[in-house]
Amino acid sequence: MEQKKIIFSGIQPSGELTLGSYIGAIKNWVNLSEEYECYYCIVDMHAITVRQKPAELRKRTLSQIAQYIACGLDPDKNTIFIQSHVPAHAEMAWVLNCYTMFGELSRMTQFKDKASKNAENVNAGLFTYPALMAADILLYQADLVPVGDDQKQHVELTRDIAQRFNSVYGDVFKIPGHYIPKVGARIMSLTEPEAKMSKSDKGSGSCIYLMDKPEDIIRAFKRAVTDSETVVRYNPETKKGISNLMTIYSVATGKSFQDIENEFAGKGYGEFKLAVGESVVELLRPIRERAEDLMKNKDYLTQVYRDGAEKASRTAARTLRKVHKKLGFVER
Repeated sequence: MEQKKIIFSGIQPSGELTLGSYIGAIKNWVNLSEEYECYYCIVDMHAITVRQKPAELRKRTLSQIAQYIACGLDPDKNTIFIQSHVPAHAEMAWVLNCYTMFGELSRMTQFKDKASKNAENVNAGLFTYPALMAADILLYQADLVPVGDDQKQHVELTRDIAQRFNSVYGDVFKIPGHYIPKVGARIMSLTEPEAKMSKSDKGSGSCIYLMDKPEDIIRAFKRAVTDSETVVRYNPETKKGISNLMTIYSVATGKSFQDIENEFAGKGYGEFKLAVGESVVELLRPIRERAEDLMKNKDYLTQVYRDGAEKASRTAARTLRKVHKKLGFVER
């Protein structure tokens, strides 16, 4: 029997999961579980590069597991775990820090972005976290990493680090590729369609969260930025707001862009935005209700993340032992 290829991905519990998280990542993860061996991680160690409130971080981490499952990720078919529960991530990160160049880290666009937003806390972890991200991926010998366009740079750096290590020590790490879905890979802000929908934009009306109430979802879409025309037409260059709404509507309904253009021919933006909002309400309703039920069953969630960490630890330990041996560390 042919061995399944391995997929690894993770999302920080630094904010609530968004519609963008679902369409751009989690929805696609669900479709991958039959074909691939999948490891999905709540990357809480990455989250602390920016100061977090401990009680909120704990709550969001558990809620994220519940939402993963509510979105359709079956814990029996996917390994779902919390990053800090597998110590090999921190151990491998230190090793890879020693094979990551200062210049490479200084060129990372996300470091520049986060440093500008957190000028009072530009810590070493914020600078070196791409090495931890490389450790996350390489520990599981991942073949593919599902990422949005904005994360491709991290996968490229991971490939460079792996190739650098392999050139010294032989065939240790598998060189990962990125898996980018063709539709809905990047959902943009409702108020600033030039920027990605971000879970850090809470309260701005630019973002839809998976656990939002229906009335809040409708209100946000009614306020969504469009353009001075009145034609529902897909053109991501000149009609960024409308094109973003069409992408969301297409994912929520399964309709093509041509179908959507035909449906709203001669109709105003108000009617279109309401239709998008209503389709998202129905898309997210079962997810929200299932996640709310799961959050009442802490024992089940605990079992899921403990089982996941146990399996992930076994896989990660094999890679870490191999790396330690190559480096000349004395066997434990």
